[in-house]
Parts: sequence; C-alpha cells; structure tokens
Amino acid sequence: MKPMKLIFVLAAVLGLAACQSKVEYGDATEVETVNENFGSTDLQAITAKMVDSMLTFPPVIAMTQNDRPIIFVDKIKNKTSEHIDTESVTDSISNKLLRSGKFRFIDMTKVDAVRKQLDYQNNAGMVDPTTAIKFGRQIGAQYMLYGNLSSIVKQDGSTTDVYYKMTMRLMDLETGLIEWSDEKEIRKTRSKSFLGM
Repeated sequence: MKPMKLIFVLAAVLGLAACQSKVEYGDATEVETVNENFGSTDLQAITAKMVDSMLTFPPVIAMTQNDRPIIFVDKIKNKTSEHIDTESVTDSISNKLLRSGKFRFIDMTKVDAVRKQLDYQNNAGMVDPTTAIKFGRQIGAQYMLYGNLSSIVKQDGSTTDVYYKMTMRLMDLETGLIEWSDEKEIRKTRSKSFLGM
C-alpha cells in the first residue's frame, strides 16, 4: 500500500474511532446538571414538593379521611421562555396522588375518545344493547387541580441565573373556593470559565 493511501486509511480509522459513542443506563433520580434549563431533577423536585404538600395539608387530610374525592387535572401552563413538557409534570403529580389512594381522577384528555366509543356502542347497531354503556352515567369531578410554571432568566457576562416557580391550586368546583395552594421555587446558576468550559 502506498504511504499516502496508508495515511489516509489510518486517519479514517482514527476518525471513526474518535466518533464512536457509548450509551449507558443511569440512575433516573440522580441529580442532572447538564445545563441550566428545566430538567428531570427539577420535575422530580416539583412533583415531590406538590404531592407532599397537598397530602399533608390539614383540610385535604380532612376531606380525604372518609372519602376519595374526584379530581380533574388541568394541564400545567408553561409561562417560561423554554419548551417544557408540562404534560409530564402533570402526569407525575397525578400518578403520585392517585397512588396515594386518597383521590380518584377523571382524564379530560380522553373525553372525545370516550364520546366516540359511547356513540359507537349506542348508535352503530353492532353492540348488544344490554351491554352498551349508556350516555350520561359518568361521574363529575368535585375538584380541579391546576397550576403554572414560570421563570425569570438573568444574564450578566458569563453568568446565567434561572429562577423557576411552580404554583398549584386545588379548587372546589361547586363553590369555587381554593382548598389548597402551594409553590415550589428552584434557582439554577451557570458560570462559564474564561475558556468557555
């Protein structure tokens, strides 16, 4: 093999070797600090704070003492400048509350799918009428859980400071009264070194 061609082949092999990546499983609860943006650690911190706060609030303890109230959860509003999957935050909070055994939930995201299925069962002529679920039999929610995620971002030279605030409220749908409310604050700071590292 000619020396020039050999150098080219070696360079190509070394280039491919340098481009290889390695994928490993990590601990999903490990603190994630890749950058200052909202991440998995923030989601877990918010979920834990909100669920613990709600389940230990004396009026909520009283309302769940002998009953499992029915809640519908409105999607958390993202008022930050980032693209944040607030549906994931909503799902995590709903799951933890449901698993506590204190609440039951209505999934408002599936109302259209349920309506189509009930229409099929009652009007398509293909389902035995004695087994078809009738319209107007669903149970209404007693409470609505909703919230906002907002942020303030400040930058000064090589330092970026991001402040997040998650606010949640539980509203009694009959009276309009707020039965519980709390917030979780998170601050993250990133400083770049002189070399940009």
